[in-house]
Amino acid sequence: MPTVHLLDYVAGNVRSLANAIEKLGYTIAWIKEPEDIESAESLILPGVGHFGHCLTQFSQSGYLEPIRKHIDSGKPFLGICVGLQALFEGSAENPDVPGLGIIPGKLVRFDDNEKSVPHIGWNSAATNKIGSPQAESFYGLRNSSKYYYVHSYAVPYEEGLFERHGWTVATAKYGGEQFVGAIGRENVFATQFHPEKSGLAGLRALKAFLESKRRETWEETLWYDVGQGLTRRVIACLDVRTNDQGDLVVTKGDQYDVREKGEGQVRNLGKPVDMARKYYEEGSDEITFLNITSFRNCPLADLPMLEILRQTSENVFVPLTIGGGIRDTVDTDGTKVSALEVATLYFKSGADKVSIGSDAVTAAEEYILRGKRLSGETAIETISAAYGNQAVVVSVDPKRVHVKSPEVTKHHTIKTAHPSPSGEEYCWYQCTIKGGREGRDMDVHQLVTAVEAMGAGEILLNCIDKDGSNSGFDLELINDVKKSIKIPVISSSGAGNPAHFEDVFQQTPTDAALGAGMFHRGEYTVKDVKDYLAEKGFLVRQFEDKI
Repeated sequence: MPTVHLLDYVAGNVRSLANAIEKLGYTIAWIKEPEDIESAESLILPGVGHFGHCLTQFSQSGYLEPIRKHIDSGKPFLGICVGLQALFEGSAENPDVPGLGIIPGKLVRFDDNEKSVPHIGWNSAATNKIGSPQAESFYGLRNSSKYYYVHSYAVPYEEGLFERHGWTVATAKYGGEQFVGAIGRENVFATQFHPEKSGLAGLRALKAFLESKRRETWEETLWYDVGQGLTRRVIACLDVRTNDQGDLVVTKGDQYDVREKGEGQVRNLGKPVDMARKYYEEGSDEITFLNITSFRNCPLADLPMLEILRQTSENVFVPLTIGGGIRDTVDTDGTKVSALEVATLYFKSGADKVSIGSDAVTAAEEYILRGKRLSGETAIETISAAYGNQAVVVSVDPKRVHVKSPEVTKHHTIKTAHPSPSGEEYCWYQCTIKGGREGRDMDVHQLVTAVEAMGAGEILLNCIDKDGSNSGFDLELINDVKKSIKIPVISSSGAGNPAHFEDVFQQTPTDAALGAGMFHRGEYTVKDVKDYLAEKGFLVRQFEDKI
């Protein structure tokens, strides 16, 4: 099989990219030393995290000049995410660190006044005027397709600037900002999005690069104006634990109780890997695994969730998030293992993001006690520093506490449209730990603002009161949290039918919405939800069934 060389500078989920390349019939040769680049025919430079960290790593390791020589030689080169950013002159993320300067322009941070940052989700990479029945494909990119982006800094698109230098550009829009989604010239192709996480549309772009098919004309039989901009993300969540027979299963609780009524068996709703693939093929924009079994007697290197990730990432080409057990711990042999090392195990096995729950509450409490000063040692801080804040999700498990008036509590309250049975019209949302079993003297406003300051890139917002209710999302909670922070929010808990997704996207500025039980029980599919949203006029990504 043909070989492609991949430079892994130990940042993020490179395993998924390798899986995608192998899926297309190529073998991977890993670049271990700068000297290896000279013998590479096709070179891929992936990357996540900080621009400055990435470029500094390359510089200190002696890679910059060999990369430049490879590009100058005319051999195929693909840069992904930070790999694209490295080709430009510099970035506002780290102004003192120069880029390779191969493409004119610098990266700027997205304006977060009216939208969430990071920019996370499925967006366009448009090169042709929508509506033409015949399109000229640039490395397989199509205007009717959507691609997965996750970044805070982007190259603004200025009409004619890049084209004057011979570059072809595919653009995306976020809010009112148009930016470079992909760019290419001669042997160079670079994407701000992650093709390995963009489903079959992304695999098509990878295949075109590997086969050196820079341009091709094709009949776009399904062309339609999908519109530029971020789609509404629909996410499938799988709670994973061992059942009473010791098998790893997907389960679902009611207010976090996963046993059948009357202390019965753990609900067994299916096998994690099989269900993840099914949801991927139904069009789920992301898959989230929440490990709700501690696996205390298992060596970290053999954690069952690692194998689930490995198997899932071989055939599921959308982002994978893993939650549960991301904290400083002690291995079975007595070795102390940091949260960063635990997260690294998951990233190497196929995860794109890690979700932190109880440990984030504890860290936030300590942050507040220090006078809102960072320690630099929490799981959130260390993981986001190494892999970027887009890799860190904080899972929040709040429950309502009703009060007569805001004056009777020190906590952040809202006036609710759903008073308590005794008529209390105000409430605050108490944060919990240990799967909702233990309440803390902290409200959700305190928690989300603290973890945002620590470096979290996204909030997974659950609601104990709504969990398993099938009555819809807690819209008041979601709106209140979105007012408090700039980072994206995934709304969770309570979804029972497609109309609930319409409600949350219509009545709140949430960035994504998550479903579980309604999918697991077969009441509705992910496709049902997306079709319903599309009929209501929402921009959604539809699953593509072929490359």
